[in-house]
Amino acid sequence: MPLAFRLLIFLAALSWTGGVFAAEAPPGASSCSGCHPNSAGVDSPIRRLIDIPAGDIATAMRDYRAGQRPATIMDRVAKGFTDDEIAAIAAWYAARKD
Repeated sequence: MPLAFRLLIFLAALSWTGGVFAAEAPPGASSCSGCHPNSAGVDSPIRRLIDIPAGDIATAMRDYRAGQRPATIMDRVAKGFTDDEIAAIAAWYAARKD
């Protein structure tokens, strides 16, 4: 079983059990916060990642990387990440709570 899939299962289990998630951001996740706000009260035309399920984030990132989703910047950003890195970033954002 790929590491990224095991990570997603672990994070899902944490959220189902009400576990506390305090892990540091995976490599690359900090590049997201330059555009995507982390707080609900921030007025931004760019959507918060915290509200999006991990699978949706990962699918969007892979689509951007493949040029299958319209983008101004995300297509270039996504090309810098492997599938495992995308899965780890998506899982980390999906597990965060505001």
